[in-house]
Amino acid sequence: MGQTVVQVDAFTDHVFGGNPAAVCILAAPREARWMQDVALEMNLSETAFLVRREDGSYDLRWFTPAVEVDLCGHATLASAHVLWEEGRLGRDETARFHTKSGLLLAVRRGERIELDFPAKREESIAPPDGLLDALGIAVARYVGKNKFDYLVEVESEATVRGLKPDDRALAQLPVRGVMVTSRADEGPYDFVSRFFAPGSGIAEDPVTGSAHCCLAPYWQERLGKAEMVAYQASARGGVIHMRVTGERVMLGGQAVTVMRGELADAVG
Repeated sequence: MGQTVVQVDAFTDHVFGGNPAAVCILAAPREARWMQDVALEMNLSETAFLVRREDGSYDLRWFTPAVEVDLCGHATLASAHVLWEEGRLGRDETARFHTKSGLLLAVRRGERIELDFPAKREESIAPPDGLLDALGIAVARYVGKNKFDYLVEVESEATVRGLKPDDRALAQLPVRGVMVTSRADEGPYDFVSRFFAPGSGIAEDPVTGSAHCCLAPYWQERLGKAEMVAYQASARGGVIHMRVTGERVMLGGQAVTVMRGELADAVG
């Protein structure tokens, strides 16, 4: 039998929405080169690889088609979804993941899965050369940077939705990616965003859980709310529910299995 791969749409309640991730539960650890090759073959924003520990927790690593990343929300949500769906965890059990960003937890909250992630707060910076030009905007309300990404606040939801960035120019910036955000227009959402990471092999990420580890505390300070709902306004779109508790951010969303397959025995 080959290696099973499950494709899941995360941060959505319907197929072909949200952000697709591939999930591979491995019998034993594999080489990073092999995992990178599989991620390139899957050609999704992230492919997650899990190995079970004796205590029932899992080692978890994430790869884009180009690089391994230190934190990924949607592929973690997809991984927890698969563990419960396949009966590897009981429905009331907590999924525990050992990652490059420490121990991450996932629990079921009704129809949603809630992830316990670290807050990744930004600090204000002067716009670096080329950033606003690459995004195609003249002025930003705010520019910041955290460990991974640039954060750019713009004046309106229409500006966020209308962005047509220069991927080649963005890929030259010394960060994982760029999140662009604004307050939402009237409706069910508190804020909207988009996320661009051509330098990491992803022109635009459909829904980015890890970006909301920064966006949630950022908008908490400006909106005065600890619980928020956001919409990532990519072509596929996705909804993220958030709770900020100190230096942790709880990210909630749904997930749907799209397909299951096997890598051929000859692979790797």
